[in-house]
Amino acid sequence: MKIGELSRSTGVSVRSLRYYEEQGLLAPTRTPGGQRVFPDAAVDRVILIQQLFAAGLHSDRIGQILPCMRAPEGGPSARATPKLARVLVEERERIDTTIADLVRSRAVLDEIIASASDLGRN
Repeated sequence: MKIGELSRSTGVSVRSLRYYEEQGLLAPTRTPGGQRVFPDAAVDRVILIQQLFAAGLHSDRIGQILPCMRAPEGGPSARATPKLARVLVEERERIDTTIADLVRSRAVLDEIIASASDLGRN
């Protein structure tokens, strides 16, 4: 399928699909005229890429993860290799650390706001 068809099938813009190609996340073949041609399996791959982006992963990390994916014949659990599971646990831990840092930052801001409010009453 051509890039426009892939875009329509996945709801992902042509610009994003080109970016995925630049990042090595998608590898279309080319016609003699230079047009991109994607296999039908590219639809599932683009959807997976979108899910990984939504999970907060960056394109370089997604590029590391995609080779660890199996074909989705048995559902999501059949797609994960042991290496992928380790990488995803690391990503979840990174996100948990970020959340904890943000909660601490919010607590500090809350203290400053409360202090400023107290000063305004005097």
